[in-house]
Amino acid sequence: MPSKVEEFGLFIGGKWTSPAKAKRFETVNPATREPIGSFVSGTPEDVGRAVAAAAKAFPAWKETPAPKRGDILLEAARILKERKPEVGKIVTREMGKVIGEGLGDVQESIDFIEYMAGEGRRLFGETVPSELRSKFCLTVRQPKGVVACITPWNFPTAIPNWKIAAALISGNTVVFKPASNTARCAAEVVRLYEDAGVPPGVLNFVTGSGSVVGNALVADPRIRTVSFTGGVETGRDVYVRGAQGLKMVHLELGGKNPVILMEDADLGLALEGVLFGAFGTSGQRCTATSRLIVHEAVYDDFLGRLLERLDRFTVGDPLDPATGMGPVASADQERKILDYIAIGKREARLRYGGTKLTGGIYDRGYFVAPTVFETAHGTRISKEEIFGPVLSVLKVRSYEEAVRVANDVDYGLSSSIYTRDVNRAFRAMDDLEAGITYVNAPTIGAEVQLPFGGVKNTGNGGREAGSVAIEEFTEIKTVFVDFSSRLQKAQIDEGSGE
Repeated sequence: MPSKVEEFGLFIGGKWTSPAKAKRFETVNPATREPIGSFVSGTPEDVGRAVAAAAKAFPAWKETPAPKRGDILLEAARILKERKPEVGKIVTREMGKVIGEGLGDVQESIDFIEYMAGEGRRLFGETVPSELRSKFCLTVRQPKGVVACITPWNFPTAIPNWKIAAALISGNTVVFKPASNTARCAAEVVRLYEDAGVPPGVLNFVTGSGSVVGNALVADPRIRTVSFTGGVETGRDVYVRGAQGLKMVHLELGGKNPVILMEDADLGLALEGVLFGAFGTSGQRCTATSRLIVHEAVYDDFLGRLLERLDRFTVGDPLDPATGMGPVASADQERKILDYIAIGKREARLRYGGTKLTGGIYDRGYFVAPTVFETAHGTRISKEEIFGPVLSVLKVRSYEEAVRVANDVDYGLSSSIYTRDVNRAFRAMDDLEAGITYVNAPTIGAEVQLPFGGVKNTGNGGREAGSVAIEEFTEIKTVFVDFSSRLQKAQIDEGSGE
């Protein structure tokens, strides 16, 4: 007899609750289709209660000294360090990334929470000179109020913590809506802050669909900032809805990230980087390497090495440390990827993979073979985000052509160049239209102390992580202190009007 699936409620005002007669949904292990947990399908009324709890808690949390807020974040990081093996396994079981990456997801959470705790003793403003005598000018940061954090499934602990830790250290209260298919991971994030001592109402958790819970959050006038990571079309809808309420909306959206491989590159180093960049997390990263732009002088050599290496690349049980790639995250994700592979077969040359894997463990889950196409620039698979283990390989004749191809897409998140020419590397840093550029490394591997985000359809200009993470969650207040004991008029000549 199968064991009972663990049930989770909503977390509102510091209490876990399951509304009477609430509809529920389950998350499943994408490697086995076994249920992971049962969750409440939240309603607009649930969202209203969560926002009310956050609004009630805001004044006291705002008045809590920022270093004291940082102490709570440090406690959260300490607890998560203890729980890392357990939570990393939950990430792998619910999302499907291999166990090393599941643990890495948790480690990124730990790193960022610790980093944001330090911001509690910074939250820098500026002091600047006045044009007048006996006058002091400065800026201070203040929290926005109640913020909504809406997160995706591909980094089910790291991205929520990117948003929540930055919002909390800034003095905001939060309503958190995770992606439905990784709600179990999200519940662990909430438990973490609960156990660390976050006061009731400061962090609230409502599960459910984006069309119901997400839309209700964006529409609520008490929500002053919406931080959203997800797809472009959904992000555009969130942006438009938020604009109707004059809310600050921060978007982190898609990518079509290129690796440029020049004729002087270290091909062995590049091979390992391309494999990890393209097939790590089964290609389900917004920074995944989805285009490989190779100079014609090394094209045949490198493509041969890549195809040979894929013959030894293991796809299977993500809990097995020897596995190189696990399943994709869901049936919907599998269907979308296979549809794009079908498009690729019509417009490009398939060189590897291109199938749903079957037999044994594969029949129980959502497994797609690592796939490589040779293609010309301009095909759909070379320009549209697939978000799966599909790599488009393109041949170019020069650095200038490589940059032109790299930039000719709607996205601009991450980019990479492999070269031994330092002059060319520095040119690429300037020429590539992307928020992130790597030199002699793949397009994945962001570090929490540096800003993360992109240009064009990748977002609307903001950045997460790094010291700038607090910018989307704070208002700048300018303060003038005049201690001259007389009326002084800036920009007006002395004696004017007399």
